[in-house]
Amino acid sequence: MPDAGGFDDARLEDPVALAAADGQLRWIASTGARIRMTAAGMTAAGTAQGLLGSFDAGRRPRGVIVVGGESRLIRAVLEPVCPVPLVAWPFDSLPGWVGPLDLVVVLASTGSHPGLQSIVSEARRRGARLLVAAAPDSPVAEQAASRSTLLLPVTIRDPLATAVCMLEWLHALDLGPVVRPEVVAQAVDAVAEQCSPHVDLAHNPAKDLALGLADALPLVWGGSVLSARASRRIAEALRLAGGRPALAADASDLAPLVEAAHPRDPFADPVDGPDEPTRPVLVLLDEDSDSPSVRRDRGMLAALAAAHDVRVCVVRGDGGGRPVATYAALLVHGLFGAAYLAIGLGRAEGRDEF
Repeated sequence: MPDAGGFDDARLEDPVALAAADGQLRWIASTGARIRMTAAGMTAAGTAQGLLGSFDAGRRPRGVIVVGGESRLIRAVLEPVCPVPLVAWPFDSLPGWVGPLDLVVVLASTGSHPGLQSIVSEARRRGARLLVAAAPDSPVAEQAASRSTLLLPVTIRDPLATAVCMLEWLHALDLGPVVRPEVVAQAVDAVAEQCSPHVDLAHNPAKDLALGLADALPLVWGGSVLSARASRRIAEALRLAGGRPALAADASDLAPLVEAAHPRDPFADPVDGPDEPTRPVLVLLDEDSDSPSVRRDRGMLAALAAAHDVRVCVVRGDGGGRPVATYAALLVHGLFGAAYLAIGLGRAEGRDEF
């Protein structure tokens, strides 16, 4: 992958450099559109076939097992309120206790997966109910077909869009909170507008984030369960974009790294002087939380950063008080920042998505 030897902020306004990353930027910007398209497809199919009624929404399962892409996002949203035990299952076979009284939720938006096919087949043999999001002509959908299966058709390979729309159906089954895909789509559309490549560096929060991380070791923090999950996804994108480490962790784990930051030499020559060690930059995900523990940890990290001359970058996500919308907005803001970091480093060519 091309690398011009360092970060050049001029690339963030250069039409040629931006055009090289057009596929990736368009993919991030169209997150809201993919959520709407996925939701529309699921709703149309469910309404046409009367799926929810035939699935017996009033019968509460003994337990819920979620498998596939973004299963941990489903768990993070449902776990605090789900009226029955719930687990995000990472293995290719079901737990031994799963049976006819349980519900298996399958997220298969990224195509055929032998492990998911195995789980679907096993769930059918045990008589468990299945709630499956998959392409109608996929092996997973074919394997799942039965009277105890609710199949939600997916035509777009986007795990986030599939998970957001699945959450709406799980609410309809009285297993989770209200999640409106349109509200989530509006939140990420607002971020896409603010972070558009046509918005200049002075007014673009994602380009500003990339500039702040140009020569740094990102330490990414999110206080709530959902923002912590967003922090891990953003750190993964930053590692891929920058070709250097990026860490997402709890406040207690990041604090020692901030405290150990090498003192900055104010007299060092940035051009001809010796190479300075890579310094950390604290990336705080701002979810406007009312939680005392989140506010306490955020204040502690910000105070440590000020005391040890560590730069702080803030990633904001406004979900209008809706946790899933806030999560998606934070994630999309961070992904835009990672994309601009790759552009500034000359590493963006040939990549369409993180």
